[in-house]
Order: sequence, then C-alpha cells, then structure tokens
Amino acid sequence: MGKFTRVAVMSLLALASFQASAEMKIAVLDYQMALLESDAAKKYSVDAEKQFGAQLQRVKNLEAEAKRLQERLQRDGGQMEQPELEKLELELRQKVREFQLQSRELNEAKAQSDRQMLETLRPRLDAAVEGVLSAGGYDLVLDRGGVIEVKPQFDITRQVIERLNSTR
Repeated sequence: MGKFTRVAVMSLLALASFQASAEMKIAVLDYQMALLESDAAKKYSVDAEKQFGAQLQRVKNLEAEAKRLQERLQRDGGQMEQPELEKLELELRQKVREFQLQSRELNEAKAQSDRQMLETLRPRLDAAVEGVLSAGGYDLVLDRGGVIEVKPQFDITRQVIERLNSTR
C-alpha cells in the first residue's frame, strides 16, 4: 500500500504544476521485469531447474501414484474384500502424506534458493537502475505497476536490463 501511495503522490505532484511537468524528465521502470529478464535471472532459472529437477520428478511421481491408487479405490473399492480395501486405503494415505512432505520440502528449498539469488542480484540491479537514472538525468521515475499507459520512449526497463547484463 505504501508503494502505491508514493506512486500516486508522485504522479499528483507531477501533474499539479503543468509547467513544471512539461520541463521534468519522467521515466517508467518495471523493476520486476528488469530482474526477471536479466541474463543472471535466466541463468538461475536454468540452474534451478537442474538443481531441483530430480526432486520435482519425485513429487510428480508420488502424485501420479496417489491418483492411480485413488482411481483404483473408486473403481474397484466396492468389490474388494475388507482387508484388501483397508490395505489400499492405507497405501493411498501413505502416498498422500509422502507427496505432501516432499512437495513442502521442495517448495521450501526452492524459496530459499530464490531468496539467495535475489540477495545476490539486487545490489547489481540497484546499481544498474542508478546508472540509467544518472545517465538519463531523470527527475521522476514511476513504477510500471502504477502506470496505466506509457509511451515506449519513457520506459527505461530495457536500458536497465542492458546495463545489468553488461555488469558481471
């Protein structure tokens, strides 16, 4: 809410004085897009897929096994003897529990990895943003999320991505 309020106040200040806004140099930046479209983020995405691929496949396999057991239970459960039915229900519960556990562990590990990547990349992104702002001499930069329409010449997101990609 604070970010939206700041954007609204900055927009109102820019519009309050038409003469001043005509002389102001205004830009729009999609910070999240700049982050996600950077070479570093794309490389991270590929690396994360490799890192978590086997774990993700195990989760998918467990889900498929649980669905297969559930379908068998629904299809054949009424015709099974009680001991066989109980055994199938127990196996299904175990698969569901194992799926939930593995899924939670995968989500937590991926979230931790994502946070580490952001902590590493954020200072570089901030430096790239500052570099583009300084070079462009902008008086006001608005977050793309708070802007309805913007002409491409006012959007500096690509410039930030290029500057970020040029830093190693």
